[in-house]
Amino acid sequence: MWVKKNKEFKGKNYYYSLKNRLRKENKIDKNFELVLNNLTLEEIIGLKLELSSEYINNKLYNFPIWNSIHYICREAVLSYSLSACRTIRDAASLMGISESDFRKEVKKYQIKLN
Repeated sequence: MWVKKNKEFKGKNYYYSLKNRLRKENKIDKNFELVLNNLTLEEIIGLKLELSSEYINNKLYNFPIWNSIHYICREAVLSYSLSACRTIRDAASLMGISESDFRKEVKKYQIKLN
């Protein structure tokens, strides 16, 4: 007997994907993703810092890297959770915080949901 399939629930951030956004902006491509996948997170962060400081003689004057890394990592994890989950509630659950705290963090780091 034929059974009608229920509509799949799609949350507000169902179409949010950091990877897709970066592809649309032509910042990444498939080859870059393959190379990036072979690097560890520590190597990526170290390489990004090295490339950022290359033009200023490898010195990031008056930029407190040690104190700022906490905020940089939080913003990255927030972006990932939005990309990996369908709803804000799911993303907050993944992070282990309440939905209201999650929304405050998204607003604090000025992350665009769409």
